[in-house]
Amino acid sequence: MRIGPYQLDNPVILAPMAGVTDLPFRQLCQELGAGLTVSEMLSSNPRVWNTRKSIARMGHADEPGIKAVQIAGCEPELMAAAAQHNVEHGAQIIDINMGCPAKKVNKKMAGSALLQYPELVADILHAVVNAVEVPVTLKIRTGWDPEHRNGVAIAQLAEQAGIQSLAVHGRTRACMYKGNAEYDTIKAIKHAVSIPVVANGDITTPERAREVLDYTGADAVMIGRGAQGNPWLFREIATYLATGKKVAPPAPSEVSDVVLRHVHRLHQHYGDFMGTRIARKHVGWYLQEQQPAQAFRQHFMGIEDPHEQLDALANFFTFGN
Repeated sequence: MRIGPYQLDNPVILAPMAGVTDLPFRQLCQELGAGLTVSEMLSSNPRVWNTRKSIARMGHADEPGIKAVQIAGCEPELMAAAAQHNVEHGAQIIDINMGCPAKKVNKKMAGSALLQYPELVADILHAVVNAVEVPVTLKIRTGWDPEHRNGVAIAQLAEQAGIQSLAVHGRTRACMYKGNAEYDTIKAIKHAVSIPVVANGDITTPERAREVLDYTGADAVMIGRGAQGNPWLFREIATYLATGKKVAPPAPSEVSDVVLRHVHRLHQHYGDFMGTRIARKHVGWYLQEQQPAQAFRQHFMGIEDPHEQLDALANFFTFGN
């Protein structure tokens, strides 16, 4: 799959997820086979660009692969300025968020709330595309609610505005993450536009990825929650799509190495105080994918020192719970 001048190594993309797809996690997913990773969404409000959180999200000097940055907002002029700002800081692709269903985002008329207002959608898309010379992509849901699935119309607006790739989560905003993702709308979108379409939603196995691509005709799959605690999923899907063969699950030694490397990078990226706290949720996800470890999980969540976190994990993977 190609986005503007960029040819992806494979059609398996890490979805942008707030509080998850920071630089350490993107680095890890790239190393384990993701064809593209997309940053956490960044607000178009310039008043928050100099906060500690935004500064941590905007640094791309150590970013592996193609640097794709997602922006969110509802004012065309601010979105255009945010796109320019992030390009100046190293972004090679700008992704526009019109898919987030979170209430705090939708209350500001951003994310998937924009799907209710096609004219505003078109204004934002044109403003951002015209503001930067790098490719601009878009992520949406299938519509605002099941009675108003306007994904095809939004996709056509996107193509007309110059959007170069479109990712579609197979749920409406009203559906949040409940029930099962539906792929009929994604299939209809693929038939309605000529730009690359990326299918997203409930893709947690190599077999499901193959089924979704075959059914929808999409050009790539996007992995979100399925990668939490299981970044090896990118390698598994990419190999299966390319060869039809399944990859053996990671050996215990590799699991240990990856988890320790990830946690160490979180400490380095955020510092001791925030790094230890952010590590807790990632380790919780990793442990869900491994043997039952409730007692160790509870112990780990109380550790404040980064060195103690690493020592505890090393002992856990060596000696068990």
